[in-house]
Amino acid sequence: MIQEGFLTVFSDPLTLIFIALGTIIGIIFGAIPGLTATMAIVIFLPFTYPMLATQGISTLTALYIGGISGGLISAILLNIPGTPSSVATCFDGRPMAQKGQGAKALGVAVVFSFIGTFIGIMCLMVLAPLLASVAIKFGPFEYCALSVFALSLVVTLAGKDMIKGLMSAVLGCMIATVGLAPLDSKPRFTFGNFNLNTGFKLLPVLIGIFAITEVMNYASEVNKQKKFEVDEVEIKGFGFTFQEFTGQIKNAFVSAMVGLGIGILPGIGGSVSNVLSYTVSKNTSKHPEKYGTGIIDGIVASETANNATIGGAMIPLLALGIPGDGTSAMLMGGFLIHGISVGPLIFEKSGSIVYGIFFAMLLSAFLMAVFMLLGMKWFIKILKVPKNYLLSIVVTLCVIGAIGDSNLLFDAWGVFGFGLMAYLMNKAGFSMTPLILGFLLGETVEVNLRRVSQLISTTSPFSRPLFLVFTLATISVLGYSVYGALSRHITIKSKEKREK
Repeated sequence: MIQEGFLTVFSDPLTLIFIALGTIIGIIFGAIPGLTATMAIVIFLPFTYPMLATQGISTLTALYIGGISGGLISAILLNIPGTPSSVATCFDGRPMAQKGQGAKALGVAVVFSFIGTFIGIMCLMVLAPLLASVAIKFGPFEYCALSVFALSLVVTLAGKDMIKGLMSAVLGCMIATVGLAPLDSKPRFTFGNFNLNTGFKLLPVLIGIFAITEVMNYASEVNKQKKFEVDEVEIKGFGFTFQEFTGQIKNAFVSAMVGLGIGILPGIGGSVSNVLSYTVSKNTSKHPEKYGTGIIDGIVASETANNATIGGAMIPLLALGIPGDGTSAMLMGGFLIHGISVGPLIFEKSGSIVYGIFFAMLLSAFLMAVFMLLGMKWFIKILKVPKNYLLSIVVTLCVIGAIGDSNLLFDAWGVFGFGLMAYLMNKAGFSMTPLILGFLLGETVEVNLRRVSQLISTTSPFSRPLFLVFTLATISVLGYSVYGALSRHITIKSKEKREK
């Protein structure tokens, strides 16, 4: 299968072209503040419909890799992270640029972005099949418990307000129930509208929640936007010495492991891994006082971690069918659209395609480094394009993509409906990650829960070790979250009493 996967990618010129284009577009979306890797995948998902499965998914993963890496450009040059995954890159990247070392900062960031991506993908290739070989033994009991466990993790990691996280996840599950029931085909919440018989389609939901919400957020704060100047830089070579590179090997390895571990946990993602890795690097450094003043250690920690998170997030997606973060949730939609069911059987049913995607990701990582080093000055010019022009194009592409999914104008209205809903929920402090994963996992939870209810009279769940493990894990996670929420509440109340 490995050889077949290699030939699937490298014997098809179109696949190579799509990977290159996806990487470039991803870098552009990542570099422009507000246009994230997630938005790039959502917008270009419809364009992959006519492609072969390997071509389409390889393009989406190239957008993912390019988008996560591209955020370092604006983080270093503007002190504005292009994506949430590049927040910690600002801490030392911008001070280096202000000291006249912008080229060095960019070179370090690009090279260690590649290294982080490479380590993450190699771990993905090794760990995903092993995890899938264990998960292949799963039945309705295990799948039900695993899905509930995944939802519990998302809820607890959605933010400080656990109740809002829970409400958001439940709302996502409720949206997934609209349409004909999966087992008995009874209509639910259709209100006589035939357009709802098949439920809300994945693409309009994703486009509305991510792309339209971003446009509305920008429009609501357009008068508060600050004008910025972009520094011109030119990288010679890699921008730093071989001695500096070897001095960062340990830092890069530790940061990659942090990013990989965070990526595997559902619902966290690169926005957490880069800050956590930066903190770990600073706390274990011999000179922590230099962090934040413009040293390459902080850039290495942030960029290695957030790119290693890519491979980590793909491990539960492929092996268990559980997205590791919001962006991998979009990729899950891409797999489903191309007829590939993610989960334990993916390596048996679509092994050559999966290994082809692995090689496509490695190629995209290499192309990302080459394109960013050679074309940095061109990517920098794109940052100067007014965002109102870019977002107008985004809205147009979103509507076209939604209608093109099933040739229904109803889906276009769905895009704006979900966009308005997500915008209002964001203003009220609700996180969208639990809602998206609730929507994606809702059917899995429902189907397996109903199967479990039929089997429980003949099969005891206590005879299923994995079911018990996931159930105990869910209870532990929720218990810890409740305890943390109560502790924070008590601390706040005590502080208020002392202030009075």
